[in-house]
Amino acid sequence: MLRACLWLVLVPFLLFSVAVSEEEEDVKTSLIEFMEKLEPGDVQRGANWGWNQSSDPCIDKWEGIGCDGSLKFVKKIVLNGLNLTGVLDADLLCKTNTLFVLSLENNNIVGDLSDDILGCRNLTHLYLSGNRFSGVFPKSLSGLSNLKRIDISDNGFSGKLPEMSKVSGLLTFLAQNNQFDGEMPVYDFSNLVEYNVSNNDLSGPIPDLDGRFGASSFLGNPGLCGKPLAKICPEKKSKKSLARYLIYCGVAIMVLIVILLVSYKVIRNVRSENKKANAVKHSDDSDSTSSEYKNAGRSEFSVTSAESGLASSLLVLSNPDVKGMKFEDLLRAPAELLGRGKHGSTYKVTPNSGLILAVKRIKDWGISAENFKKRMQRIGQVTHPKILSVLAYYCSKQEKLLVYDYQQNGSLLSLLQGSHNGQIFDWGSRLNIAATIAESLAFMHDKLHADGIAHGNLKSSNILMNNKMEPCISEYGLMVVENDIQANTLKPDPTGGRAYATFTVDVYAFGVILLELLTGKIVQNTGFDLDKWVHSVVKEEWTVEVFDKSLTSEGAYEENLVTLLQVALKCTNASPDGRPSIKQVVEMINSIKEQEEGSSISS
Repeated sequence: MLRACLWLVLVPFLLFSVAVSEEEEDVKTSLIEFMEKLEPGDVQRGANWGWNQSSDPCIDKWEGIGCDGSLKFVKKIVLNGLNLTGVLDADLLCKTNTLFVLSLENNNIVGDLSDDILGCRNLTHLYLSGNRFSGVFPKSLSGLSNLKRIDISDNGFSGKLPEMSKVSGLLTFLAQNNQFDGEMPVYDFSNLVEYNVSNNDLSGPIPDLDGRFGASSFLGNPGLCGKPLAKICPEKKSKKSLARYLIYCGVAIMVLIVILLVSYKVIRNVRSENKKANAVKHSDDSDSTSSEYKNAGRSEFSVTSAESGLASSLLVLSNPDVKGMKFEDLLRAPAELLGRGKHGSTYKVTPNSGLILAVKRIKDWGISAENFKKRMQRIGQVTHPKILSVLAYYCSKQEKLLVYDYQQNGSLLSLLQGSHNGQIFDWGSRLNIAATIAESLAFMHDKLHADGIAHGNLKSSNILMNNKMEPCISEYGLMVVENDIQANTLKPDPTGGRAYATFTVDVYAFGVILLELLTGKIVQNTGFDLDKWVHSVVKEEWTVEVFDKSLTSEGAYEENLVTLLQVALKCTNASPDGRPSIKQVVEMINSIKEQEEGSSISS
């Protein structure tokens, strides 16, 4: 009896095991046939190539195959730059229903991509750029709702662009340098972080992008029009709209005639009254005229010492060369607008003294003149070679000005923007800049912690490059941060001092700068949520996609890139309590620098 029960348990298990084994064999056979079509002819490959019946794709690590942790299921097929010259049989490929990533970039694959690709239900990444694919791109691709990234650039695909509105999580769509025509479909551009359809034959208006992508994503399509391109779309006027327009014009003309008639009568009556008044009060007329214009021509910025209660001379903090300079001297000097921000504008000013100054003009800052003076005096007492010092300041009821030495080599923001135009901004330079910013910030946090004065507005445009191309932090302490942008609450300092949320905001902002250095992507004025994007890519276990391609192509050590990325993610922790102090950040970055130096020496 016991033996019979045992057989009842074992037989279904054995049958299931046989079925799973047969299924795995079918997948392996399909993969081999897929490769035979992808690589026709008897091409000689190395001993570790695999792709045969006598080995296992996961256990024996076939070339280009990536599997799960248990080495049972194929998750990735990456066969880039192998001179594959056949066709892609999607039906055979999608027998591997656990496939997440397919990358066949930079080969010579021909033919079309069939609707059978819909069988790869779990596909998240599809990279086919740099081949010779042709034909209409399959509409069925929109049925792959898990897709995150599509790169089909540099091929010969034609017909309409695929409609991808159902793929809500799509982050990348690159289709430049093909032969697509017709109008652009409307995507949910709010999720896309990479989009390019340049050099096709598309026509019609560009959908509303909300400013997320520039003209370079659409160039080379003569028929496209609308923002961000310079070509304006022609207005379509129907017969009904033309008739409506004529009716409106007629009504407007009638109203204008009535207004002119009424105005004529009013003016005639006023003139009549003025003649009577002139006969009675001729002598008083000249007095009223002189008083009417006695304040004319006064500039809204010409603040006098009587109004402000302060002398019009600048209050000098650190540079004797500006001693004796007055507020009016700055107003009269040649000035060039450098930038306009939420809290004021910055100008390049050249007074008669020959100095070249940067003048920050602050607006909408709810702080009294007395507190402003105390704050500037305290900041002026703390100096660091990589913190741009305030040379002098001016404060009245209407004006708050700060004077700095002008830095002619631009900002970290301009360096990052320049790296997209072929300028070299290598890994070593970025790591050194990160270390310098962190060390300078840590110094200021330490010295001004008791005063509760943090930077408050740290960003790449406020990191200026001096004449040695070393980073200097500008505008330290100008913004009074009332609460943490992530927590929305101020929490007591554990040491018993003042509220510390402003310092954690600085750490968060520094983390964003680290992300900009690592990814090459810019946050300022783009509306791009870099922190969210990086977390989404890392969550997909596709971390290498985060890094700026110029860093990986130059041979930067991936281990050190990943370590610095982890530092950035700690700094941008959603909880202020979960972020490290800037002093701890300095230690982590210095450790990476030591590791980098050790790696360079050993190599």
